[in-house]
Amino acid sequence: MFKKILIANRGEIAVRVARTARRMGIETVAVYSDADKAAPHVRACDEAVHIGPPAPAESYLKIGRIVEAARATGAEAVHPGYGFLSENADFAEALEAAGIVFIGPGPASIRAMGSKSAAKDLMQKAGVPVLPGYQGADQSPETFRREARRVGYPVLLKAAAGGGGKGMRLVEREADLEDALASAKREAKSAFGDDRFLVEKYLVRPRHVEVQVFGDRRGNVVHLFERDCSAQRRHQKIIEEAPAPGLPAAARAKLLEAGVNASRAVDYVGAGTVEFLYDPDSDGVYFMEMNTRLQVEHPVTEAITGLDLVEWQFRVAAGEPLPLRQEEIVERGHAFEARLYAENPDQNFAPSIGTLTRLCLPENLARVDSGVEEGMDVTPWYDPMIAKIVAHGDTRAQALARLGAALRAVRVAGPETNARFLHALCTDECFAAGDVSTRLIEERRESLLARPPLDARVLAAALLLRHLEARQGAGPDPWERLTGFRLNKPAKAAYWIDLDGKPALARLLYDGGEVDVVIEPDAGAAARREGAPAGEPVRFSFAGEPTARGVRMTVDGRTFEAEAAPHGAGLRVWIGADHWDVSFPDPLIGLASHHSAEGSLAAPMPGVVAMLAAKPGAAVKAGDTLLVMEAMKMEHAVKAPVDGVVKAFRFRPGDQVKEGDLLVEFEEAE
Repeated sequence: MFKKILIANRGEIAVRVARTARRMGIETVAVYSDADKAAPHVRACDEAVHIGPPAPAESYLKIGRIVEAARATGAEAVHPGYGFLSENADFAEALEAAGIVFIGPGPASIRAMGSKSAAKDLMQKAGVPVLPGYQGADQSPETFRREARRVGYPVLLKAAAGGGGKGMRLVEREADLEDALASAKREAKSAFGDDRFLVEKYLVRPRHVEVQVFGDRRGNVVHLFERDCSAQRRHQKIIEEAPAPGLPAAARAKLLEAGVNASRAVDYVGAGTVEFLYDPDSDGVYFMEMNTRLQVEHPVTEAITGLDLVEWQFRVAAGEPLPLRQEEIVERGHAFEARLYAENPDQNFAPSIGTLTRLCLPENLARVDSGVEEGMDVTPWYDPMIAKIVAHGDTRAQALARLGAALRAVRVAGPETNARFLHALCTDECFAAGDVSTRLIEERRESLLARPPLDARVLAAALLLRHLEARQGAGPDPWERLTGFRLNKPAKAAYWIDLDGKPALARLLYDGGEVDVVIEPDAGAAARREGAPAGEPVRFSFAGEPTARGVRMTVDGRTFEAEAAPHGAGLRVWIGADHWDVSFPDPLIGLASHHSAEGSLAAPMPGVVAMLAAKPGAAVKAGDTLLVMEAMKMEHAVKAPVDGVVKAFRFRPGDQVKEGDLLVEFEEAE
């Protein structure tokens, strides 16, 4: 067995690999960029080597620097994790040339499966079923139009070197094909350095199922059952489970056999995943791709088998045989993994950045794999994953209930996250019934994205927490306290609060017991807005007291617990799985404090301008794309907020922009 390995990755996977290595007595070496010098994965390892600036192309993707780091530290092997160089055959060859073991398959297997087009050809020859489509060398738009017409719309464009849902576009009509192909090619070139594509028939309501496979250097190949990864947004997985729910026995047998046959076809060694689409209507199983690495969702397989897949990787890479034969691998219960991302579901799941002002993960309720901690920044340089939350149970219902309980306990402030969305998904009636498909989120989008109303419980919690904050640190002298103290009379306090996007005045009256609240909408502001009515005052009473993590309150006879943390210009308030953002605007600044300047379009995060989609002076409609940015490995379209005219662009394609930079000078149509 190896004495020392280098982990050529970052974040939660680097922490997770280091954990197994430590248990096995293997020393570890981390690599880190400027952005990661204080990251948890650096502290999780015995040694660490700096490899460059934040941009992956200048650090984590620099083959020479990582090979040199392994040489300099005496590492005998390198674990690539997933992403970055994990499926790079040149990297595997460079390590081999340096006498260092690559913990993964050989370069020939990586190359065979690295191109979706070549892999599809190989699988057809091996008798593995594939979807009808085109994966030829002619990459002209005319050829794609002809082949898409032959296959029949809708079709799916897929980057030949892609993965993780990047470089994929669903095209439902021929008129959209050329623009979709151009956009996907830009994204693929940026993400993978390769803009070759294939097109294949799009199944309207399939399931995404995959087989975990393992091979050793002695020709043995086994499967560790299947996972269902159908719950996806933007073609990227967010909840995975094992085993696949409700899969017919014959289809499951066909799936597992195809996974093993695909592995044997490329003499596979190490951990791999063979991904398929399952069509319930035809009971057909169709090969999609093979990922020649450990998958993000491997913990659900570990949960149902009781095995450590990273330990298996180490043993196979060291030349040992597979630890178990196929008949010795036993399936136990059911497991789910939810991916907690820094992203905004209300903005088509766009990645979000910022400082993690609060990070509380449910480690007492579920397995949690994370590579960040409170106080760290979520940057635009890397994948926005915060954590993976894994729940296991004897049955699917039990595992799902445990996942729901864990997600209710998640508390993240600073960046936006998908925590509430994940909880809504795992409690959705269709998902709970196992009625899953890759269309599930789109079909249930309205209910899954529904926001809970701002009610008296939230306002009471926000006001009490704000009041406690104002009192904190004040001395016993009532003249030092800004709490509305009045001799022999009930105490009063007042706070400006944001109510439905408008400033309102909250007046508190309390006399040692319940607090009576009246929230009066700003009549002056309403009058200035073309005579709009101020609205009726909001009235309620509450009693509450601070707890270790928030407050325990009773509002209208209903007792509950609430937590809060600084978020944006105010507080993020949690009650159960739901959260609300309540701000306390400065009345001297007024509405301008929480509205951007009229007619401006600013960069939502740091990134690079990929293309300009309109011309200065052009009249555009609301929703028209004005320019396209690339950030956090994705393209983001900046669109016209209303009908208007593009006056000027402030940047050109290729320019780097900062968050908040004005991108477009825009004039609203009269």
